Amino acid sequence: MRKSVCQRLIAVVKLNPYSTPRSYTIMASNGATPPVTVQSLNPKVLKCEYAVRGEIVSVAQKLQQDLQANPGSHPFQEILYCNIGNPQSLGQKPITFFREVLALCDHPALLDKRETNTLFSADSIKRALMILDQIPGRATGAYSHSQGIKGLRDTIASGIEARDGFPADPNDIFLTDGASPGVHMMMQLLIRSENDGILCPIPQYPLYSASIALHGGTLVRYYLDEATGWGLEVSELKKQLEAARQKGITVRALVAINPGNPTGQVLAEENQRQIVDFCKKEGLVLLADEVYQENIYAPDKKFHSFKKICRSMGYGDKDIPLVSFQSVSKGYHGECGKRGGYMEVTGFSSEVREQFYKVASVNLCSNISGQILASLVMSPPKVGDESYDTYLCERDGILKSLERRAKTLEDAFNSLEGVSCNKAEGAMYLFPQIKLPKKAIKAAEEAKKAADTYYAIRLLNATGVVMVPGSGFGQVPGTWHFRCTILPQEDKIPAIVSQLTDFHTSFMNEFRD
Repeated sequence: MRKSVCQRLIAVVKLNPYSTPRSYTIMASNGATPPVTVQSLNPKVLKCEYAVRGEIVSVAQKLQQDLQANPGSHPFQEILYCNIGNPQSLGQKPITFFREVLALCDHPALLDKRETNTLFSADSIKRALMILDQIPGRATGAYSHSQGIKGLRDTIASGIEARDGFPADPNDIFLTDGASPGVHMMMQLLIRSENDGILCPIPQYPLYSASIALHGGTLVRYYLDEATGWGLEVSELKKQLEAARQKGITVRALVAINPGNPTGQVLAEENQRQIVDFCKKEGLVLLADEVYQENIYAPDKKFHSFKKICRSMGYGDKDIPLVSFQSVSKGYHGECGKRGGYMEVTGFSSEVREQFYKVASVNLCSNISGQILASLVMSPPKVGDESYDTYLCERDGILKSLERRAKTLEDAFNSLEGVSCNKAEGAMYLFPQIKLPKKAIKAAEEAKKAADTYYAIRLLNATGVVMVPGSGFGQVPGTWHFRCTILPQEDKIPAIVSQLTDFHTSFMNEFRD
């Protein structure tokens, strides 16, 4: 009796378990299709793109491996990741009070040790004890309520109320693993098909275009005005909304990023009022990305939350659907790896809110360390607390340094031939425009790359500096940009400026028309 294919394969493996069975090789070469191919994946995933961790970063990681294996193999000593807002990866120190409280919550046995009173501040010990009393089982390894620990939501609500001057309800708060899961949740809830659209700024943080694609919706672009410092014009909103509706798209929501990413502008209060009125009139959910609210550098600008704007205009809890996002990853804290954040949800019916909670419940809960950090960010040490002076020194030192770095890089970009850069009023990025020579654009086309991607790859290979091409964020057709963080430590900024200047001069000379 002839052996089956499986029996023959088993026999080959028994003879040499480390060889590739010849029968299998013949089967594959005869056209057997693997169970999963790129073509058989969810097309929504294939459509999704996320530039800040895309091709440029893959090249950077290979270069980093080369440097580790063969020091001196490239004309630079290290890779400087200016592609993503990840402060602590570039040397920023965490806030002492936050980490002391986290340490005590994660290891409560420390609270029983005599030396803890000399190693930790009195207010961090007090806060940790308060938080532990709010956690089920006093254990950070336990699940919590799906919206987050109630006591922590109480603290966050009090922080929001202190910031805005208007009441906040802890039941409106959903604690999340950073702001991104909150954005995904909203897209999942709002998008029913490709006929549903979300108005997003261009340039935009790619999280929005990616999540819209993943959930099968349509990105409806509205363009920020670079000539007016990345202004948001309501006339542009109206134009793009009408154009989408004429195509049969039902626009469900408007995304406003304030301060802007990647553009760094801070919206004026009157402009925010216009946006609120527009959303109210057109029946749109307002999705307010406010994760950079502490990162304000322009002396004539101030952050105002959209919730504060709505309430100051007389709109109550039920008058306008608003979702506000906050994160522990940005600001002066930069706790990206802890994955903490929240969304505050107002203006929805109780029936809709039940669906919000159902989706949150599917994910069980966000991580507890992130929840604790979110509460600490919204309720840091106060005057009179033992940690206050240290906290204030650390916070202000980080923010003042970021302001100086932003100014140094802005001036450097504006000194380069064919480059213009708006002022960074806030956030963590600059988004300069670059006018590339025709020969460079042609070389990029021959390499099958977008022109700004070609420039960014050349810059990386020459200097080790990682920047993200503007095409990953969206831009007015025919223009080219790149995004650069202001996060490398201050003592490294002069070297970056020098490397960038030398590279740019060489690049422009090589491709001069």
